[in-house]
Amino acid sequence: MTRPAITIAVRAARAAGNVILRYMNRIDGLTVVEKQRMDFASEVDKLAEAEIVKELRRAYPDHAILAEESGAIGKKSPLTWVIDPLDGTHNYLRGIPHFSVSIAMLDKGVPVYGVVFDPLRGELFTASKGDGAYLDRGTGPSRIRVSKRENLGGAMIATGYPYRQRAHLDAQLAMTRALLGQAEDIRRSGSAALDLAYTAAGRYDGYFEIGLKPWDMAAGALLVHEAGGRYGDFAGRDGIPESGNIIAGNLNVAKAMTDAIGAQATPELLKA
Repeated sequence: MTRPAITIAVRAARAAGNVILRYMNRIDGLTVVEKQRMDFASEVDKLAEAEIVKELRRAYPDHAILAEESGAIGKKSPLTWVIDPLDGTHNYLRGIPHFSVSIAMLDKGVPVYGVVFDPLRGELFTASKGDGAYLDRGTGPSRIRVSKRENLGGAMIATGYPYRQRAHLDAQLAMTRALLGQAEDIRRSGSAALDLAYTAAGRYDGYFEIGLKPWDMAAGALLVHEAGGRYGDFAGRDGIPESGNIIAGNLNVAKAMTDAIGAQATPELLKA
């Protein structure tokens, strides 16, 4: 049974997706700002976010909102919506067809509802805590599960090389080298939310990245958990990592990744 919060979040994600698609053929004319070095946002990010906020505030005026572009909105509440209106802005601005909308609700910091929407492919990933994870390609939701791979042998891993974390580049390259010693390959697609959704659906066997924000990973992490997987930090602690350093995958692959990555991580990257 679809939960009311998921229905609202899906409505908000689709509204944002409509904005994103509407401007796709006008990318060259968009106003783009550099929030910090190599961290760009366009007017589409803000317009899509406004659509999401409007839907959420209409349905849940007493809930808090933490949005990538606008920051904290509304009064404090144990129930907080975290929003990334366009996860993969760099892809979008270059015409690379891989980006998504990510919306999650946290209850005292724990994700309980999550939606990741790919407006180009029409793929809608949803999860409610305790109810499983689903993918709807337009013909109705179907249950998804993490892959059944038992170890890193032959695994397909996803990651990212975030512009804000270049100080850790040597460590991340060492992690990549360690994983490639066993895994089949590593992909870098440019949308953390979709990487996590694909991990939940078994398309990837695992995922890791350094320095994510809550809006990057909350919805996708819940998808992985509800699809039978695990997520946590580089030291193996379960849950949304305060550090933003996340590992996700099925139970076996996540454990193997934690061992391989932990051996290469600096003390700073292992902190909670």
